[in-house]
Amino acid sequence: MQMAAAAQMSRWSMGKAGNAIKSHISGPCGRRLVVLMWIILSSSLCLMVDGQMKIPPETVQQWAVSFGKEMAALSTRYSGAKLLQKKYKDVEGVVKIEEVNGEELVKKFAEEMEEMLGRKMKSVKRLAEAAEDADLDHEYNETLEFDYYNSLLINKVDEDGNPVPLGGEFPLEQNEHFNKLPVNTQQSNIQVPTNVYNQHTDILNGVYMSEALNDIFIENFQKDPTLTWQYFGSSTGFFRLYPGIQWTPDENGVVTFDCRNRNWYIQAATSPKDVIIVVDVSGSMKGLRMTIAKHTINTILDTLGENDFVNIIAYSDYVRYVEPCFKGILVQADLDNREHFKHLVDELHVKGEGKVKNAMKESFRILNEAAALGQGSLCNQAIMLITDGAMEDFKDVFEEFNWPERRVRVFTYLIGRELTFAENVKWIACNNKGYYTHVSTLADVQENVMEYLHVLSRPMVINHDHDIIWTEAYMDSVMFNTQAQSLLLMTSVAMPVFSKKEETLSHGILLGVVGTDVALRELMRLAPRYKLGIHGYAFLITNNGYILSHPELRPLYKEGKKLKPKPNYNSVDLSEVEWEDTEEKLRSVMVKGETGTMSLDVRSSVDKGTRVIFLKNDYFYTVINETPFSLGIVLSRGYGQYIFTGNVSVEEGLHDLLTPDLTIADEWTYCEIDIDPAHRKLNQLQAIVKYLTGKDPNLQCDAQLLQQTLFDTVVTAPMEAYWTALMLNASSMDDGIETAFLGTRSGLLRFLKYAGIEKRVGKSFLTSTDKENMFTLDHFPVWYRRAAEHPAGQFLYYMPRQDTRDTFKDYEADYSGTLSSDEVKQQSKKGQRKQRDDDEEEVVEEEAGRILIASTAVTVTVGKKTAIAGAVGVQMSLEVLESRFWAIAAQPNDTDCSTVEGLCPLRCDRFDIECYVIDNNGFVLISKQRSDAGRFFGETDGSVMTTLIRMGMFKRVSLFDYQAMCKTSSHSVSGARPLLSPLYALASTFKWFLSNFLL
Repeated sequence: MQMAAAAQMSRWSMGKAGNAIKSHISGPCGRRLVVLMWIILSSSLCLMVDGQMKIPPETVQQWAVSFGKEMAALSTRYSGAKLLQKKYKDVEGVVKIEEVNGEELVKKFAEEMEEMLGRKMKSVKRLAEAAEDADLDHEYNETLEFDYYNSLLINKVDEDGNPVPLGGEFPLEQNEHFNKLPVNTQQSNIQVPTNVYNQHTDILNGVYMSEALNDIFIENFQKDPTLTWQYFGSSTGFFRLYPGIQWTPDENGVVTFDCRNRNWYIQAATSPKDVIIVVDVSGSMKGLRMTIAKHTINTILDTLGENDFVNIIAYSDYVRYVEPCFKGILVQADLDNREHFKHLVDELHVKGEGKVKNAMKESFRILNEAAALGQGSLCNQAIMLITDGAMEDFKDVFEEFNWPERRVRVFTYLIGRELTFAENVKWIACNNKGYYTHVSTLADVQENVMEYLHVLSRPMVINHDHDIIWTEAYMDSVMFNTQAQSLLLMTSVAMPVFSKKEETLSHGILLGVVGTDVALRELMRLAPRYKLGIHGYAFLITNNGYILSHPELRPLYKEGKKLKPKPNYNSVDLSEVEWEDTEEKLRSVMVKGETGTMSLDVRSSVDKGTRVIFLKNDYFYTVINETPFSLGIVLSRGYGQYIFTGNVSVEEGLHDLLTPDLTIADEWTYCEIDIDPAHRKLNQLQAIVKYLTGKDPNLQCDAQLLQQTLFDTVVTAPMEAYWTALMLNASSMDDGIETAFLGTRSGLLRFLKYAGIEKRVGKSFLTSTDKENMFTLDHFPVWYRRAAEHPAGQFLYYMPRQDTRDTFKDYEADYSGTLSSDEVKQQSKKGQRKQRDDDEEEVVEEEAGRILIASTAVTVTVGKKTAIAGAVGVQMSLEVLESRFWAIAAQPNDTDCSTVEGLCPLRCDRFDIECYVIDNNGFVLISKQRSDAGRFFGETDGSVMTTLIRMGMFKRVSLFDYQAMCKTSSHSVSGARPLLSPLYALASTFKWFLSNFLL
C-alpha cells in the first residue's frame, strides 16, 4: 500500500517512499505538536513544544502499519489482483516479448498517412480539372435564369405552403460518417453569404457552370469512402458543398460565412506574400473615415496566414510603426501577431497633416531589405496604402525604389465619399501593378479588399501553377456546435481553379478554389495507441512548427456550459507542449523535415493536470512526403520498449469475448467500420464478432490487435467468476465496495458492479462520460497510467480530480506577463475560496459522492524482459477508508499507559487533535473536516507542508502550461522568421506558470 503527499495547482515529488499519517495537537502555550509516520520506511519524527506535550511516535506508527495492511488486504481481495497476476504468470511460457523498433514504426505510420492524404489530393485534382473543363464549355449568359438549391432556403415554404425561391424539397438524412448530421449524399447545394446577392448574374452563371461537379463529388466519395466534406469556393462568393446540408444563420438571421475568407481559399488562391499596410492617420481621416480604415486593415489581416509576413505603418506629420518593437522588420502573420495588430489598430487616433512620401519610402526599404537578406516569404511583395487622398503621385519614390522591375505591387484604398484626389491614388496603383479601390462605406470593405487576392493570383493563373496547399489545424464551423472536442480539428487540402478560355488566358482569371477536409482524428488513427505503450503517443506538426495533433493540445475552453475555441488554438507551437525540449532541438529538426531520433527526460502531468510522473522518452520523427507535415512518435522507456504476444484459438477467444462484463476501446480501430456504409452503424465489438465468425469477411481488421485482444480475453476470463462469487456471498461483502475493474494493453476492459445503482456513490465511474478512466484515442485510463509507475502488487490510492486546466477564467486576474509562482498560488487560492463560497451547496452534495480508486499493475516477464500486461483495481466510497482509519486511530480508554511517554490513550477523534491521511500527491484523503477531502494538504496546513519539503520528504517540481487562459488575453508578439526556421510567437493567451507541483 502506498499513500503519501502532493499538491494543488502544482506538482511535487516525494523524497522518500511511504505513507504519512500526520497528527498535530494544541499544547498549553497554544502551539502544536507534529508527528509524521512513514509506513514503508517505518521511520518517525517527534516534535515537542516546551517539553510539556508529546505524541508517542510508536503509537502513530502502529496505526499506520495496521491501516496500511488492512487497506492492502481489502484492495487485493476485491480487485482479485493476485489471481490476475497468477493467470499472466501461468502463460509466460507461451508469451513472446519483443522490443519495439521506433524508427520502423514512425516510418510505417508516415507511409500510411502519406497514402491516405494522397487519396485526398487525387480527389481534389479531379475536382479542379472538372471545374476548369466545365468553365471552358460554359458560355457566359447575361440573361441566365436558373433555380438552384440554396442551403439556407431548402425545405422552406411561404405563407401559402409553396416552396420559397431557390428552395424546394431537398431530402436530408442523418449520416454516421458525417457525424450524424442530416445530409444529402446524392446532391451538393449552394451557400451564399448575406452580403452577396444570391441571384446576381455572376452567381447564377457560376452555380450553373459548377453543377458539373456533382458527379465528381459522388464519384470521389465512392472511390474513397473516408472522404468528408468536398467543396468549391467561387471567386464570386458562392460556396458549393457536398454533401448538401441545411445551413443555419446566426441569431440575427445573417450568414457571415464567406468561403473567400477561409484560409484554404486564400492560401490556394495566392502565393506567400510580404505585405506592408500604410494607413493615413492625419486629421482629415477623423470619424467614419477612420472607422472604415480600421475595418479595412482588419479585413486585410484576415486574408493573411502563417506563410505570409506583415507590418503596419501609420503616418501623419511623421512616420511611426503601430508596434515599435517591429520597427524595420517583417513579422509572420500568424494568429497571435494578427490579433496583436488588430488591438493596436483599434487604438489609432487621427492628428496632424498627412505626409505619405516618407511612409512609402520606409515601406520600400523594409521590403527591399527583406528580399536582399532572404527573409520574409521570398515570394510576392505588396504595399497597401489606405488614405482619403494623395496630393501628388510620388513618381520619384517609385523611380527610386520600384521601377522598372515593379517587383513590389501597390494597392490603394481610397476611403470616404470624396473623390478630389482619386486620380493620384488610382495612378499609384495602376503604375505599380496593383489595384485601386474606392471604399465609401463599411459595407464596401469586404468585397473591395478581396480584389487584391485576384491580382496576386494572376501569375499563378497565367502560368497554370496548380499548387496543392495544406492548411494548419482549424475548427470545422459547420460541425462545431454538434461535435465533441476530439472531432473538431481539421486540416484542408485545396487547389486553385483557373479559366482556360483562350480569350481570358492572358488576363489570369481565378475561378475559385476546390478542396476537401481531413479530420485529424481520423488521420491519427493510423498511429494506433496499443503500439505506442502506456505513456506513448503520436503527434503531427506543420512546417512552421505549429501543432496539428497532439494529446496535450487543448483547443477548447469552457464558458458557462458551452465549449468555445481558444483564440490561438491553431497556433500552439510544438515547443509550448514539448516544453522540456528547452533547446528546441526536436522542433528544429522536425520543422526542417528531417528523419531521426532523440531522447528527453520529461515531466508529464496526469489526472486532469494535477499530478506528475517522470519519464524517459524516446522521440522518433520523419516527414510525411507531399505535405508540409512532420510526424513524431514517443515511446517511454519501460513501457513503450516492449510488446508481447500470445496465441489462443479464435473459438476460445470468441467465447470469452461475448461476456457481459467485457468491453473494448470503442475509439480504437480494431476493424475499419467507416469504409463500407453498411458497417457504419456497428461498434468495434460487433465488427470484431462479425469478422471472426466469418459473417462479414469483407471487414478490414487489425490482425495483431485482434490477436492481443483474444489472448487477454482468455487470460482475464476467470476474473468474472472470481468477482461474481464475492458479490453473491453478500454476508461477507463490505459496505462501500462498489466496482472491481481491470484493463489490458489491448484496450480490453472488464468490470463488475458490486453495488446496485441506488447504493453506488461513483455512479459515472467507467461510463461513457468518464473519459479519464476509459481507453480513448489519446490515452490509457488514469488508473492504468498511474499504476504503471509503481511495482506490480503495490496499490496506489487516490481520489479522481476535477479538471483544473482552463477553468480559472472566472477569477484569474489580468496580467500582461508571466506570474511568479507565489502570485499564481495566491490567485488560485483566492479563486478556489470564491468558488467554494459561491458553490457551498454544491460542495455539500459532492462530498457525499466522493470516491476512492485503488489500482496496481500486472506484469509479464520472459527472461530479463518485463512488460506491463494491464492494471487491476477497485473503486470504493471514501467512507470505506474513513471508517477503517477512525477505528484504528484510537486507543481504548483502558490502554496500559504505564510505559508510554507522552499522550496516552491517544485518539484521533479528540477535539484537540487533527489527523490526516494524504495520498502520494499531497491531496487529503481523510480529515475530520470532510470538506478537506480532495484538497491539497498545503491549503489545509501550509506550514506543515513547507516543513515536509524542507525536510526532504517531498520535492518541488515546476511545470508550465502554455495553453491556459486569462480572462482577458494579453497581447504578446513575435519577430519575423523564415518559413522553415520560425521563431515562435509568445501566445497571446496567458502563459500559466504551474509552480509548487508535488508528485
